[in-house]
Amino acid sequence: MIAEQFRTGGDRNFGYLVADEVSGEALVIDASFDTSSIVRFAEEHGFVIRYVFSTHGHDDHTNGNGAIRRLTGIVPLLYGDTCPRTGVRVEDAACFSLGTLEARILYTPGHTPDSICILVGDALFTGDTLFTGKVGGTVTRAQALEEYNSLHEKLLCLPDTTKVWPGHDYGNAPHSSIGIERRSNPFLLQPDFNAFLALKHNWAEYKKMHGIA
Repeated sequence: MIAEQFRTGGDRNFGYLVADEVSGEALVIDASFDTSSIVRFAEEHGFVIRYVFSTHGHDDHTNGNGAIRRLTGIVPLLYGDTCPRTGVRVEDAACFSLGTLEARILYTPGHTPDSICILVGDALFTGDTLFTGKVGGTVTRAQALEEYNSLHEKLLCLPDTTKVWPGHDYGNAPHSSIGIERRSNPFLLQPDFNAFLALKHNWAEYKKMHGIA
């Protein structure tokens, strides 16, 4: 399996191409700003793009969907959409065949009601649900609770060796692992939801106290 990370622009956005080296089939995650570089990479390496997913509907993750559809003929998929080629609906636990690989959808609401993460092999593409050392922004207590549950009931159930590929270069590294985040992410170290929410409310002060950019 190949997982290629692209710095697409915007607010330090990442886009991804994941390919099965055996079949040459590939998928794209969060096409935005600079979709041509992702498509060009696929063409140069002989990969055929079969799916395009957006981890959520915010414009900085979807603004390249029109361009990549024109370039590839593939309809981009968000949570709740049905893939026109396979008939599979993008929902929790849905699986999309990718050659010898399989892409599994994890529904992780919180940052947005339509947030998903995508697991391919041992690689987890987390969008704005989980960053390296941080988590996605939320506005209300209800959204924060949804995010807390998504993190603990979906992502932290995965093996420590699972690689974390986030939607933005917001943390102290462009990628991480579930084990590293479990042991070091201040939001995941909080003992309960109330402490998690308090850290969100006091994040600016916390960063200043701990020298976090």
